[in-house]
Amino acid sequence: MVEPDDLTLQQLDIGGVKNLLDWARKEGWNPGKHDFEVFWNTDPDGFYGFYLDDRLIAGGSVVSYDGEYGFMGLFIVDPHFRENGIGRKLWYLRRDLLLRRLKDGAPIGMDGVVDMQPFYSEGGFEIAFKDERYERLGMTAVLSQNISVIQDGDFDEIEEYDKHCFGFRRTEFLKHWLVLPGSKAFKYSVGNKLQGYAVIREVDSGFKIGPLFADNEEVAEELYKSCLNSAVDQPVYLDIPTTNKAAVNLVQKYGARYVFECARMYYGNEPDVHLHKVFGITTFELG
Repeated sequence: MVEPDDLTLQQLDIGGVKNLLDWARKEGWNPGKHDFEVFWNTDPDGFYGFYLDDRLIAGGSVVSYDGEYGFMGLFIVDPHFRENGIGRKLWYLRRDLLLRRLKDGAPIGMDGVVDMQPFYSEGGFEIAFKDERYERLGMTAVLSQNISVIQDGDFDEIEEYDKHCFGFRRTEFLKHWLVLPGSKAFKYSVGNKLQGYAVIREVDSGFKIGPLFADNEEVAEELYKSCLNSAVDQPVYLDIPTTNKAAVNLVQKYGARYVFECARMYYGNEPDVHLHKVFGITTFELG
């Protein structure tokens, strides 16, 4: 049997990141077909794991957003190496490594599944809010004239809006996320004022919306309809923070089905996030 103390933390290359996403697919996490490319480009130094004789057996992300904010995700151990302390050792090594990558006092976020929340709490993370995933089929919808497809020239405006909703600037991530193959990105504007935006991307089974950021429920509904309209008769998933009651109202209005839940947890001070504008979490893997 492999002992945790026999293993040392190693940085992953892009092949290792793809391996983690392949594992995530087998675990039923339903990642996007091109997520690994965006994750890698966001922070190539942000992925670590354990190898045994050149074989990756466990890994996860320790992504830094300009040292201001960290995010831990993609925490997976090969099923053949579970239940012997490898995951525990890896998780604490990753947490401590990420703390060293960040500025003093910078928070770390993660989305923890229910069964693992007590373990993450032992490691210093506190629950901020619950996330719930909802599914419904895409449908044909009449779209508002205020909806349009995001263009290259919109990037600065989108990035600034995103920063207020996400809490931190994530330039490299957005550069790639907004142009994912098999995805569509919509904005809602009145005149020259941006009031929300959403991205829907193809995943292993169906499509996922993320993020869906909007000034209010009316704008969010129009963006939701735009996404549903782009994936007619296909499963469409949306991950909502349940503290945003308008987001709860939205999925209920459209008869979306509850799938599962996790919780956004933070190590350190909870970031100043405009949760009333968050109708859809971007991704459980990178925040």
